[in-house]
Amino acid sequence: MDLLRHLRYFRAVAEEGHVGRAAERLRIAQPSLSQRIRRLEGELGVTLFDRGPRGVVLTPAGRLLPAGAEEVLESTARLLGTASDLRTGRAGTLRAALPPDLGPATVAALLTRFRVASPGARPEVREFPVTAVSRELALRTVDVAMVRHPCPVAGLAFGPLPHQPVGVLLAADGPRVDRPGLAPAELTGHQLVLFPRTTAPALYDEMLTTLARHGCTPAALVDQHHGSDVARALVLTGAAVALVPGTTPPPGTVWRPLRGTPLTWRTSTAWPAGGGGPAVGRFAAAAQQVLTDPGGLPAEPPNRPLFARPATEFPL
Repeated sequence: MDLLRHLRYFRAVAEEGHVGRAAERLRIAQPSLSQRIRRLEGELGVTLFDRGPRGVVLTPAGRLLPAGAEEVLESTARLLGTASDLRTGRAGTLRAALPPDLGPATVAALLTRFRVASPGARPEVREFPVTAVSRELALRTVDVAMVRHPCPVAGLAFGPLPHQPVGVLLAADGPRVDRPGLAPAELTGHQLVLFPRTTAPALYDEMLTTLARHGCTPAALVDQHHGSDVARALVLTGAAVALVPGTTPPPGTVWRPLRGTPLTWRTSTAWPAGGGGPAVGRFAAAAQQVLTDPGGLPAEPPNRPLFARPATEFPL
């Protein structure tokens, strides 16, 4: 016997006080409903209804059943709802890896949008350089990651690939701040502040190759491992410029695009090929929204470091 179905039938008959009206409500034939109620009585070994010409009335035994039946039905509904949320990605734990240079505002926007789409889900977020992502995905220690491209890793599936134009962060009192854009060749002779090569080697090499092709020969490269305070001081004093995607510039600096958009950061979600699932899909959609709608993000805090923190794990 399908106990849950029979309990729903019992509830309908008890509430209507009439088998015919309950059958109409349940959209089943009246004889079939009567048979099912008798079968429930047979299974329980008690008479639940006194039948009369004008309807049915709960027996003393029948009056004891509704509270228990309602508890069973509500518990089942909660269980089925939880299972549905897990199946569709609206609940459960999602382990995600992010590059260490997304910035707190972008991470906050990503997590906010994911939680709106999956209010019952619990994201566990860790920071990894691109070089470590493939290992973590292969070991299944994370379910999804955001990676910078080029990402020459086999066995991964990727989400949409939006492009973020890279520009120049300059001292606000520098000589070129009145220009709407700069050519890469104009950066020749300046120190360039870049993210550490170990974070995303393919992207790092691609950026330097593109700059050289456009006539830029930097005086030196400042690696972020030297510390964000050093990098920021060099930019503020005009001794260096930083190459970053468009962002709310920290105090004392301005951001200007590179003419012709020769440099872009391409960022996408990644997961093991043949894997994924609804929660991964919801996370990928949230990431796509954040990356393609930077205007919708909150402004970066003024004291935000210019570049990547060392890779670490942090709770959210």
